[in-house]
Amino acid sequence: MAVKLRLTRMGRRHRPFFRINAVESRTPRDGKILEKLGHYDPIEKDPARQVVLNRERVEYWLGKGAIPSDTVSQILLRQGIKHKYAEVKTARRARARAVARAKGKLFTKIERITAEKAAKAIDEEAEAKAKAEAEAKAEAEADAKIRAEAKEKAEAQAKTEAEAEEKAEATQAVVRKDSIGEEKAKAEAAEEKAEAEARPEAKEEVVEEAKAEAETKIEEKPKVEAVVEQEAAAEAEKKAKAKPEAKAKPKEKAKVKPEEKTKAKAKTRTKKKTASSKKTDKSDEN
Repeated sequence: MAVKLRLTRMGRRHRPFFRINAVESRTPRDGKILEKLGHYDPIEKDPARQVVLNRERVEYWLGKGAIPSDTVSQILLRQGIKHKYAEVKTARRARARAVARAKGKLFTKIERITAEKAAKAIDEEAEAKAKAEAEAKAEAEADAKIRAEAKEKAEAQAKTEAEAEEKAEATQAVVRKDSIGEEKAKAEAAEEKAEAEARPEAKEEVVEEAKAEAETKIEEKPKVEAVVEQEAAAEAEKKAKAKPEAKAKPKEKAKVKPEEKTKAKAKTRTKKKTASSKKTDKSDEN
């Protein structure tokens, strides 16, 4: 029957302790043992006291063909005890690893864990990068939005201020214009009043001149009317004299009548001119 060198768990919870025993291959872990070969205390801090072995009995059982477990094999190799099963196992594992790598597969659990960790790290890095880019983009958009709003507010405020300034200037201009107009009117009224107060004689002279002109017009009216009446009477006499001649000589009458009319018109014009010249002379005398 095959003999194996393996560990038997001892101790209590959270305080493991293992014995290295030689047992039959079909015996359970805590079953009957053939021989105690040492012990292994993983909690011991001193490496010299962590593993205790009976080297002679271990080499004896290895020489008899006992097969150590993987953990016992590692313990023996750390203690400097070499055996053929470790060399065979390492060679077999090397061949298996080469085949797995040739197929592009992961061989050991450690390799799988490291590969998973590397892939996870790459994914996390990509996610972090995408997240950082998204946050940067959102911040840029928010900053642009805030700047645009601030610019619009500034423009609106500037516009309102400009409108207010324009209204204030317009009101000030109107007030100034009104004040200037009032001051000008007041100044003109004051000047007129001062002139009136300073020159009462001139006012009386103007009134006298107006009265004299009115009197001269009243005096000239009857003279002009008398002249016009005389001219009308003379024309009537001429017409009366001309009627019998016209009956006898109608053709001559047609010839003489326009000449008489022109003469009468010329006389009236000369009379009017003389009357107007007399008026101007009288006004000059006054």
